[in-house]
Amino acid sequence: MNKRQLLLAAALLFLSPLPAPAHHSFSAEFDINKPVTLKGTLTKMEWTNPHGWIYLDVKQPDGKVVNWSVEAGSPKVLIRKGLRKTDFPVGSEIVVQGYQSKRGTHTANGVSVKFANGRNFFLGASVDAPTPDAEQ
Repeated sequence: MNKRQLLLAAALLFLSPLPAPAHHSFSAEFDINKPVTLKGTLTKMEWTNPHGWIYLDVKQPDGKVVNWSVEAGSPKVLIRKGLRKTDFPVGSEIVVQGYQSKRGTHTANGVSVKFANGRNFFLGASVDAPTPDAEQ
């Protein structure tokens, strides 16, 4: 292989597309037919990439308390929507609307979060997630 062929091979190698990290779509993990409205107490907020996570204790009709994990948008998306990490103090009462996981676990894709003071924000977890209409 001469110098020219070697340079061409190197250029093709560097210009070839690299595999992108996998990212799920809404429909891969969450069920459009399972809208949820979760009213509860914030236990933790993870301000992480690629998605933030909200954890809240939700009291069930039978009185049992269940901790839900709610996928939110990335910190960058949340900041653009007007949210800050300091908006999520542990112990806050919040209402989250979203869609439950297809696995039926206490995991949801968050569409919106409403704070006790009436502030309501889009969570931006999935661009293709519709807005839930009914409370559950």
